[in-house]
Amino acid sequence: MYIESVPNRNSPPCILLRESYRQGGKVRKRTLANLTHWPAEVVEALRRALRDDTGVQSLEQAVEVVRSRPHGHVAAVLGALRRCGLERLLSARRCRERDAVVAMIVARILDPRSKLATARGLNGETLSSSLGELLGLQDADADELYAALDWLLQRQERIENALAKRHLVERALVLYDVSTTYFDGRTCPLARLGHSHDGKPHRLQIVFGLVCDRHGCPIAVEVFPGNTSESKTFVAQIQKVRQRFRVTRVVWVGDRGMITQARIEQDLRGVQGLEWITTLRAPQVRALVHSGSLQLSLFDEQDLAEISDPAYPGERLVACRNPFLAAERARKRDELLQATQKQLDAIVEATGRPKRALRGQARIALRVGKVLGRHKMGKHFDLHIADDSFAYELDTEHIAQEAALDGIYIIRTSVPAQTLNAEDTVRAYKSLSHVEQAFRSCKSIDLHVRPIFHRLADRVRAHVLVCMLAYYVEWHMRRALAPLLFDDDDPAAADARRPSVVAPAQRSASAQRKARTKRTDDDLPVHSFQSLLADLATIVKNRIQPTVPGVPAFDKITLPTPLQARALELLGVRL
Repeated sequence: MYIESVPNRNSPPCILLRESYRQGGKVRKRTLANLTHWPAEVVEALRRALRDDTGVQSLEQAVEVVRSRPHGHVAAVLGALRRCGLERLLSARRCRERDAVVAMIVARILDPRSKLATARGLNGETLSSSLGELLGLQDADADELYAALDWLLQRQERIENALAKRHLVERALVLYDVSTTYFDGRTCPLARLGHSHDGKPHRLQIVFGLVCDRHGCPIAVEVFPGNTSESKTFVAQIQKVRQRFRVTRVVWVGDRGMITQARIEQDLRGVQGLEWITTLRAPQVRALVHSGSLQLSLFDEQDLAEISDPAYPGERLVACRNPFLAAERARKRDELLQATQKQLDAIVEATGRPKRALRGQARIALRVGKVLGRHKMGKHFDLHIADDSFAYELDTEHIAQEAALDGIYIIRTSVPAQTLNAEDTVRAYKSLSHVEQAFRSCKSIDLHVRPIFHRLADRVRAHVLVCMLAYYVEWHMRRALAPLLFDDDDPAAADARRPSVVAPAQRSASAQRKARTKRTDDDLPVHSFQSLLADLATIVKNRIQPTVPGVPAFDKITLPTPLQARALELLGVRL
């Protein structure tokens, strides 16, 4: 570290505080601070301190690190948010509310916490990163963040319209699915008991539906009361895309719980430009086998066949059989049957024990019902319940009938073959996995939308919207950072490795190599998304105070490592 005087044409010279370092075998230098405005005696005092002949100890005593703020991960996420244009989608004009929303989005990716904890992390006294300083929110409190949520919710329609204009076109493939998240508290009108996707049926919850493009990029989100059925949420999304987004010709992709027979008859069939892809339920598949429309011999030499049936006029049915899925279903059924039998044997033993035997047909039936409800295997058992005894036997014929259909699923669509052939139809339906990945990221892996502590319905909606916008940023970051992550950075090559579109997804050769060696092609360590952010967080902004009297403090950012420099380069972000 040294002071250099740089000539400045006809003006006084610039006095710069600089340091030298080596890069690629060459000696380079960079400017740390401009000291031109300092008094000459102060500059000279600092120069003497830096040139002190007593060695390193004197140099260390010349400056003090007052504070270090994690900065690299903030710069990466904030820079990615700005590069994908989200900041201007929130508001074309910078304002305090926009900065607060941006801070909540970035904080949701970096360290998802309550609004109070987020505000404290921005605060100048308890600063946990450089985020508050970069956005000028060092004095923000929780009330201001809540007010920013209200500000954001008023702009949700405009934001979603802009995202749809960016990512949806006519004849676009639209992915839609719903999930639930449990709720803390009982005062929010949206919190209801309903079918829980989280395995918590006794807790209040909300339902939220996510609309994505064919690649899984989120476009819109909507929150419903916790007792709303999946298919009822679908109607609102159809209206949103056709009326608000003004995209009249789309192909909706949804699972069988979403695009039901009732929804097809009431809301989809006969609507110009509205097409859909879904699957049949298990009873419908069995009905096709019994009617002869589906011959199991079709799968002797192939795993995909297009069939038709009078019960589905004007529709195409694509029958698929996945042997890996068949083996997994058989394994799971065997394990559940064994677990159920073990618990039923305990009830048989309880009815026959000499002391305190289980008696009464109602009491025995109640115990049996709890066992069958736990593993959902009651359809495979014949039960015999009396006042003083209980017996059961496996329905082997029913088990054999179900096993014959293991691995078979049928995709149902109104899309004509000239638009999507059979393989492309299967591929389109499988793209729903992108929405499932979005829910995993939002709910548990990265963004932690749950549990929800807000009490007002609009605050809950705004909270979910913040999480969706955070995933929008993360989605773009993951695509850019894919060469450094365990994520597959060559999906086209991965798809080419699959022997059939019905077969399980394969990873590309580069992704397999990364997983095996834990190194990239550039010999850099491979990371998960979260561990890479943690590594970037080691780039800190140090507040340095020279010990020379009258010399003001200045900031110095840590020199990035090769991995960090590569990550910032892929994101197009400069520190």
